[in-house]
Amino acid sequence: MANGQWFPPDWPERIRALADGTLEPVVPRRAATVMLLKDTGAGPVVHMLRRRASMAFAAGAYAYPGGGVDPRDDEHHVAWAGPTRAWWAERLGVDEAAAQAIVCAAVRETYEEAGVLLAGPTAGTVVGDTTGPDWEADRAALVARELSFAQFLERRGLVLRSDLLGAWTRWITPEFESRRYDTWFFVAALPEGQRTRNASTEADRTVWIRPAEAAASYDRGELVMMPPTIATLRQLAPYGSAAEALAAAPARDLTPVLARARLDGDEVVLSWPGHDEFTRHVPAAPTGGASA
Repeated sequence: MANGQWFPPDWPERIRALADGTLEPVVPRRAATVMLLKDTGAGPVVHMLRRRASMAFAAGAYAYPGGGVDPRDDEHHVAWAGPTRAWWAERLGVDEAAAQAIVCAAVRETYEEAGVLLAGPTAGTVVGDTTGPDWEADRAALVARELSFAQFLERRGLVLRSDLLGAWTRWITPEFESRRYDTWFFVAALPEGQRTRNASTEADRTVWIRPAEAAASYDRGELVMMPPTIATLRQLAPYGSAAEALAAAPARDLTPVLARARLDGDEVVLSWPGHDEFTRHVPAAPTGGASA
């Protein structure tokens, strides 16, 4: 039975165009996504959402809350707790302004899409329940980009808790994709007193699921996922608690994972370095179809 690997029908044509020099790669946009964990008696579960079938990118695929960096988040001062911006810059492999923007994107997108906010009134606290009309008005303003994240935090008198995040991995969308992202994946634990909800207009379903269970459903072809999603689920599966996963994050390698496509006789071979399970063999002839 085929697994649930997401493979767009236009990839073979775009891969051939990249190989023959007729496709100019799009510059990837910086992005962040958060694997939000919650402990249960059966081990930690991760929060996932299913992208609506109407979405132009990865329709129907299961993913984590996340999205692109807001350029305003590297321009304005943000009340900050946890490791310094310089520490994050070294960890993420960027300058300090970009590091702030990437961490802000992780926290902002988690709030926008899951209603969970990794911020508090002080450096040692986290807000409680974030539901209610006033919170929803601010969340909607963030989604519409009518309000920057720095402005939101200032209005609420909140400090961003960067210490609640652990940088886990980094994946860059293949050069032949029309929508490209340079994405940092973070891990975090659901703060006490908060709860998730489907606040995203891009998702039609959300679930809390054990990483090993989600991976098994992917293997059976029941859940559709992009390579970085299933790869990170497999990486999370061995940990017995959210705290264990967070403790492991600082030692994780953040060398970017970027898919490669090469011509091999009458095939295009698509591979992700270090992740052999995602290798695909695509007929090089324009009339061919993709095969696993």
